[in-house]
Formats: sequence, C-alpha cells, structure tokens
Amino acid sequence: MSLRQSAFFLRFLTLGALAHVYVGARLIPDALTAGPARAGAIVALALSCVFIALGMLARASVRPPWGDRIAWVGLTTMGLFSSLFVFTVLRDAVLLPAWLASLAAGASPPWPQILRLSAWTVAGAAAAATLIGFHNARRRAAVVTVEVPIDGLDPALEGFTILQLSDIHVGPTIKRRYVQAIVDAANAQAPDLVAITGDVVDGSVAHLADQAAPLAQLRAPYGVYLVTGNHEYYSGATAWVAQFRRMGLRVLMNEHALIHPDGAPVVVAGVTDYSAGAHEPAHRSSPAAALAGAPADARLRLLLAHQPRSAIAAEPCGYDLQLSGHTHGGQFFPWGYFVRFQQPYTAGLHRCGRMWLYISRGTGYWGPPKRFGAPSEITRLVLRGGRRA
Repeated sequence: MSLRQSAFFLRFLTLGALAHVYVGARLIPDALTAGPARAGAIVALALSCVFIALGMLARASVRPPWGDRIAWVGLTTMGLFSSLFVFTVLRDAVLLPAWLASLAAGASPPWPQILRLSAWTVAGAAAAATLIGFHNARRRAAVVTVEVPIDGLDPALEGFTILQLSDIHVGPTIKRRYVQAIVDAANAQAPDLVAITGDVVDGSVAHLADQAAPLAQLRAPYGVYLVTGNHEYYSGATAWVAQFRRMGLRVLMNEHALIHPDGAPVVVAGVTDYSAGAHEPAHRSSPAAALAGAPADARLRLLLAHQPRSAIAAEPCGYDLQLSGHTHGGQFFPWGYFVRFQQPYTAGLHRCGRMWLYISRGTGYWGPPKRFGAPSEITRLVLRGGRRA
C-alpha cells in the first residue's frame, strides 16, 4: 500500500469510527435498556467498524479466495451501516425541530416512547433497504431501451442500435458467472455496435483476467469498443488495456474508428478517463484528439467517455452523442443527490448544446452489493431521426 493510499485509509478509518460512535450514541440508549441487549448492540457496532476496515484492506492485500470472502463481509456491512448512518441523521433532523417546538410550547411529549419507536424504525429501515438493495444488485441488470433523436440523421442510420455496458466492476463480489449473464443478455439483443464505457474491473489482471473473460464473447457486426474508467487506473491500466486487446475488444484511447453502416460513414471515438492524466500523463483525456483525422463528411460522431463531465470539452468538438457511466445513478439512497457536485447529470438522456449525453446507471455495482433507488442497466440505444422537444 502506497503512502497516499495509507493516508486515505487512515482518514477513512477515523471517519468511520466517529460515524459508528455517533450512531451508537444516538440509537442504542433510546432503543435498549441497560443489560445484555445494549452490550450486544455496542459489540455489533464495534464489529461493524472492524469488518468494514478489513473488507477495504482485503480487496487489495489478501489474495483470493480469502480476500474475496473477507471483502464480501466487509462490503455488505458497509452497505448496511451506510443506511443506518443516513437514517440516523434523518431521524435527528426530524426530532430536533419537534424538540424545539415542545420547548417553546412548554409541553412534555412522551419522548421515551417516541425515541424508542424512531430508533427501532431506523434500524428496521436500514435492514430492509440493505436486503432489497442486495437483491437488486445481485440480479442481472435489466435491458433498458432508449431512443436518441439525432437532428438530420442519415436515413441509413435510422434504427441503428448501440448496446452500452458500463461500470461492471469485476472484483471481489462480481465474478465470471455474473459477467457471463450480462454478456448473454447483451448478445441476445443483436446490437449493431457494443460500447463499454469504463470501470470494467477492480483488481489486477493476474487476479481477474479469468473472471472478466466472458467479455471476449460480445458480438456486434460493427465492433465492440471499450474506453478506460478511473478504476482501470487504480488497477493497472496499461496491463488491462493490453488484456482487453488480447480479448478482441477495440480499446479507444483518445482515438477513433470509422465504420460504414449501409455506406454511411460513422466516427466511433473514445477517450481515456477524465482523470487519467493524474495517473499516467501520457493518457491525458482529450475529446479533440480523439477526432483528429476524422472525415468531415461523417454522418454521426459518437464519443465514448467514462465520466459525464467530459461533455464540457466534447460538445464544442462537434460530437452528436456521448455515452458515459461512472455515476451509478448514485447506486443507493441518498448518494444520487451528491453526484451533481462532481458531474453535470446523474443518469439518463440529456441535451448538452447540440450534443446528446446519455449516462448509464451502470451494469454492475461498486463496493457494497447494494442498489436502492438506482437500478443497474444494460442499455440499448436506438438512433432515430428528428429532435425531441
């Protein structure tokens, strides 16, 4: 573990411990009377803190299969505690004005009963959200069809279909069987082109090459294209790019390919991740460089870019459509509300100037096996002529 990673982990551990203390202080005294039950709750919270830390460490430092097993426990616990923490904060946000109002009115409401009921409600809601989120995360992503209206679309491209996969995150909890189900569903759609918009893996080629291998089975008459995401750079981007190419996937790194569906020239461009330059300066992302040498008479300019914020630089270049991922749609409540602090949009189809931007909620998940309010997707994008109002 590098010095930078160690510093991050220490900060994470400290904040996590403080969050556990907060939850324990706010819930346990209200929910449980003194005795074995209260002691057991305190022990459970302490174990949660330990499991989460071990899960984060095991992902990078313990070899499979034990590293994966520890990660399963730690990441699932992280998902549960995340909801427990958020619902505790929401509980306090509701109770504070009620407490202030009662003080102002000089009333004496039955606080012990309210506090006890609300504390147990928080615990139950967190458990329910985690169970539902686990089911949503572990089932195969549904196929979502999105029609994209392109101004002046060449009639030869009417109905052209792009199958987008994004943010699969092959790693400790997402393995070959999960990936195979995604590939089978994608091929069943018989798309014209497949686009993989980054964050395919969370780990080294040595550990995960076999788990990601089903991606080599993807088929489309006009090719299967891939761009790097930020997690490729955490996992050894150079080695993974070489591995993806050995698998037969066309990796686009600030470059483009030219295809001719029914004779219409189409540019399929791809950029490295928005943050790639911070990891490898030679990989600095450039939508403009990806178009260098592209024919001026192209009927469509498609850009694959992992992060939606690449759209700011891409739109002036003349792209018609950008496909992105990265956000996971927030993955589970309430994190979707925070995506806009970093990205222009959270999920779905949006207009950016004259360019369309589609953001996938992701085909897998990252970290906790949990999706709540942001279902995963295998996206089937169909090109249509005309502009949507």
